[in-house]
Amino acid sequence: MRFAEEIVVEEFLPTVRSMLAEDLRERGLTQSEVADLLGISQSAVSKYANGEVERNERFLGDDRVRTLVTRVGEGLATDSMSRVEALVEIEVLIRRLEDRDVIAELHELEMPELSGYGGDFDVHDPDGELRTTERVRSSLRRGLRIVESAAGFASLIPAVGSNLCECTPDADGIDDVAGVPGRIFDVKGRAEIPSDPEFGVSEHVASVLLAARRAGSDARAALNVRYDPDLVAALEDAGHATAEFDAEADDLDAAVGAAVGDSPEATVLYHTGGFGIEPITYLLGEDAEAVAETARDLL
Repeated sequence: MRFAEEIVVEEFLPTVRSMLAEDLRERGLTQSEVADLLGISQSAVSKYANGEVERNERFLGDDRVRTLVTRVGEGLATDSMSRVEALVEIEVLIRRLEDRDVIAELHELEMPELSGYGGDFDVHDPDGELRTTERVRSSLRRGLRIVESAAGFASLIPAVGSNLCECTPDADGIDDVAGVPGRIFDVKGRAEIPSDPEFGVSEHVASVLLAARRAGSDARAALNVRYDPDLVAALEDAGHATAEFDAEADDLDAAVGAAVGDSPEATVLYHTGGFGIEPITYLLGEDAEAVAETARDLL
């Protein structure tokens, strides 16, 4: 008797680990760095990378496996994918291959009695919460990398600081929006990003994003920058629809909702301030990368 999990442990994982070790080494990472990322010893990395580990040809030649290895390798090497997301992505593929696919076929060869049964139950949800939140964090990291590397971005940061946020597809509250803890500040002319993205840490920018979505916007991300009529004009010249809302309104949700209601295609929201309120511009977009690129194009 052999379990499908044994095929995963004894054939799939050694093959994928060796492919990942090769991929990461080809990207210029040291054996020590690869070992840290994969959670294995340096001697194991050497064996994987040098082909000293037996690999299953079915997995080695599967386009889905090869595509996953390339995507995970790039994500880990560039720090745009966390180890958790990499683990989840590999787990998702494993579950798919177990469901009447390669792993199931190999299992049937070991256990002919299983032939024709095929499991209909879903042992892992590929659209589950963990995968969704990790994808949002990864998207934010990519957007923040654009912000951090954009020369002159600090000049767009308002006195209250900026935040880049992205929400899950079905977001209905601040806890479903990820952002930068402590905001992004101008430190001696450079954009300072204090820590890795987290959910539930951006109250104001997240609230504007959620209010816009409730009013019909399909935006998933938002970034606040300083207000300047010339900046708004430049955004309009670049093809962005703009909408103004009242910063002093008692109900922010209603104020943003009214602005978006009047201009459903708006990807730029702004207010000109008020008593004790700094004027701010909010850039909206499909994801954090798109919003960060919009800001970069202003420089």
